[in-house]
Amino acid sequence: MAGENIKMDLFNEIDEHLLIDEKPSKFFRKLMENNIFRNEYPFSMISRLEETQQSPVHHPEGNVWNHTLLVLDNAAQVRSMSRDPRVFMWSALLHDVGKAVTTRLRNGRITSYDHDKEGEKLAASFLEYFNEDGSFIEKVSKMVRWHMQILFVTRNLPFRNIEQMKKEVDIEEIALLGLCDRLGRDREQDVQEEIKVMQNFIEVCKSN
Repeated sequence: MAGENIKMDLFNEIDEHLLIDEKPSKFFRKLMENNIFRNEYPFSMISRLEETQQSPVHHPEGNVWNHTLLVLDNAAQVRSMSRDPRVFMWSALLHDVGKAVTTRLRNGRITSYDHDKEGEKLAASFLEYFNEDGSFIEKVSKMVRWHMQILFVTRNLPFRNIEQMKKEVDIEEIALLGLCDRLGRDREQDVQEEIKVMQNFIEVCKSN
């Protein structure tokens, strides 16, 4: 088992790369070769995303880890627009951590129902391990909790909960994360159309 100091050093290294790299995916691809990151708790909460599959219809990039790397690179491009870049980037890294425990094959389809809710708990546990400030943990875990709302709200699905979301997160921060998430797919996408979706989400939330 890795020593606590070694784990803390790795956590700090991750923190630094999230905040300065233009393409954090390069660092994280190399990091996956690190036995501590791959096998040691709590880093294993993230590395197991490599073994977590997604619907090929919605995610042609493959597993959740591939998707997360794409989202991280998207997030790095817009982190200067965030009111709290550190919260924003950690939210991007951990946004789908709940898929590892919720992904199931149902009637021939890969699903991950409630991964946002489970992800909130896991993100908090991950950051608590490193004795992060309670306010920081709360902000990141709530971003993870509500990151699916851009889909739920714009499609007027029954899972949307604008009132509660507005109490717990900044709508524009969630919209920015949601945009990075939606663009985190290995296929051609209309960026301007996705920006319109984000703007529509903000307008709907502000009007409710």
